[in-house]
Amino acid sequence: MPNAAAEAKKAEGNAAFKAGDYRKAIEKYGEAIAIDPANHTYWSNRSASYAGLDMWEQSRDDAKQCVTVDKTFVKGYFRMATAQKNLNELEGARDTLNRGLAVEPRNADLKKNLKEIDELLRADKVAKLIGQAETALKLGDYGDAVKLCDSALRLDAGNSDVQRILRVAQPKFEAQEKARKSGLSRTEHLKEEGDDFYKRAQFEDAIKKYTQCIDALGDRHHALALKCFSNRSACYKQLSNFDGVIEDTSAVLEVEPGNVKALVRRAQAFEAIERYRYALQDVRTVLAMPPDQVGAANISLANGMQHRLNRVVQQLKQDS
Repeated sequence: MPNAAAEAKKAEGNAAFKAGDYRKAIEKYGEAIAIDPANHTYWSNRSASYAGLDMWEQSRDDAKQCVTVDKTFVKGYFRMATAQKNLNELEGARDTLNRGLAVEPRNADLKKNLKEIDELLRADKVAKLIGQAETALKLGDYGDAVKLCDSALRLDAGNSDVQRILRVAQPKFEAQEKARKSGLSRTEHLKEEGDDFYKRAQFEDAIKKYTQCIDALGDRHHALALKCFSNRSACYKQLSNFDGVIEDTSAVLEVEPGNVKALVRRAQAFEAIERYRYALQDVRTVLAMPPDQVGAANISLANGMQHRLNRVVQQLKQDS
């Protein structure tokens, strides 16, 4: 049952809110909260009152408390997201709206706001990419400028600012690439052709080029050969040729036993062909290395694999 004294304060707050006296409404809803802080509507109404005064931080905080008190109150998510949007906390607003939609998936207001937030986030990302591309262009990093423009065009095809940067950067990048490639050796050309095929997801063609490069070098320990082994193993992984992955990553690890990418990739291949103990050995090697050398993403991946592989190996021991 609602607290009668708190409800009386709420009624006074409602009257002030309807009259546009948001400060008085805030005061009265605050008095209701002091009496009964477990009533979500008081927090919601005070959040709306703060919004009426463009006091968005306070509005956000009250809406947050509202959904903490009652996680099923959808209007609280709406108010919180509105405040976050006005504070330019766009990622937070998107998360809040998704939480609200998890409660009420068909809510039209939440869906509409989510669409608006996604559009704002897209525009914001495009603007950042354009700024980065402008900086790269000024520094003469034409390749980076082109890549950044390509990323921006995937989000906003035909953007005039992006096209303007590309008109300057693209020809200069192509001239740089032509000059660079003219100085490459035959084996370096083969490796780059393999890279180009890989980028286009033509993995079998890429494998042929990497193989030609390795054969032409005649030295499996050559730095360029190791790059080809590594890249070829990535192609084999895409084609689910796990024996090929193991063979090529092992070639890399003969020379570079601390190569994290090769260890992780080989562990994944071992797991795929059910050689779990070998996979676990590689994963443990990775996790024993310095964290700054391994990287957060690989640590997370290796930890997940270790837990999974430990369970499998223990089960195999029990079954044997």
